[in-house]
Amino acid sequence: MLYEEKTIETIPVGPLGLIPLKSCKELGEKVNDYLVSWRQERESEHKSTIAFSGYQRDTYIIGASTPRFGTGEAKGTLQQSVRGDDLYIMVDVCNYSLTYSLCGMTNHMSPDDHFQDLKRVIAASAGKPRRINVIMPFLYESRQHKRSRRESLDCALALRELVNMGVENIITFDAHDPRVQNAIPLKGFETVQPIYQFIKYLLKEEKELDIDSEHMMVISPDEGGMGRAVFFANVLGLDMGMFYKRRDYTQIINGRNPIVAHEFLGSSVEGKDVIIVDDMISSGESMLDVAKELKRRKARKVFVCATFGLFTNGLAKFDEYYENGLIDRILTTNLVYQTPDLLSRPYYINVDMSKYIALIIDNLNHDASLSGLLNPTNRINRLLERYRAGDR
Repeated sequence: MLYEEKTIETIPVGPLGLIPLKSCKELGEKVNDYLVSWRQERESEHKSTIAFSGYQRDTYIIGASTPRFGTGEAKGTLQQSVRGDDLYIMVDVCNYSLTYSLCGMTNHMSPDDHFQDLKRVIAASAGKPRRINVIMPFLYESRQHKRSRRESLDCALALRELVNMGVENIITFDAHDPRVQNAIPLKGFETVQPIYQFIKYLLKEEKELDIDSEHMMVISPDEGGMGRAVFFANVLGLDMGMFYKRRDYTQIINGRNPIVAHEFLGSSVEGKDVIIVDDMISSGESMLDVAKELKRRKARKVFVCATFGLFTNGLAKFDEYYENGLIDRILTTNLVYQTPDLLSRPYYINVDMSKYIALIIDNLNHDASLSGLLNPTNRINRLLERYRAGDR
């Protein structure tokens, strides 16, 4: 039985309210469409009771805005009451496409601007909702998750700040280091892996794959992503390999020690399809170097799966690698802003996460367990059975 077809076993925490900030508008509308559809079709003898007041609506989106003054300062405003609601606020801190005017100049919004807007909307609710939940796919400042020498701990501070403002649950995807949740040990924090969605969309596009250890392999591009790659390999029943970066520690370029070489640990990849799995593509240099090394070792096809496709240095290098046959497909999710250029690329597969987010919200609103959603093993096995049986 599908999760969206489940029968209602618990009453909602409160009337569902969804606030996708401007940075997350398109994704939020897709999530809302799923919720509206499911709740109109769902049957229960209790739906007419007062506990289910407002359960079925034409939309769950609550209007919110963060207008700015000429100086660049801003405020958060809500267009309707949220008193007693179970509120879900969605924000994409990586959406650099949005701009605002600052003393006549155009400024692109940074992650700091988006995080401030999130706090403004929480402040505008003034403690009236029954519960506040934040869905922040790319965890704000998650790359600065640990302290080395005299440094700030930005991600931990941000989490503490949200909790102090009344946030009960924080849902993020593929956090750079999930241990950052130790900053808020008494509050809900879930980091979700989109592995099922990656496999689903890859199998939808690639019809001739042999998913076994003789023909396919999972690769971690560095030692930091080992846990992710191990899980990916285990659920698919594949072998795993890893690259580690040999760095020159005698110099610092652009704030880090330059990579001298990528060294490989693992069995032969010759003739195999390989899946490189990581949490993000930033500039993409490491990912491209790994792809080149795999092709040099005679890998058949190279698929790159990354939760967040940031592409901070543009797409020219990826185009070149695709044309030269060094990469075959790139899969990233719609959890962060995607440029029209990226969506138009022939090698790009857009992994839609809106249904998964809607399922998480639906379960949380009923105070139901998320364990079945967070562990996708059974769904992956069913998907592989259909694929191997020829249902492609």
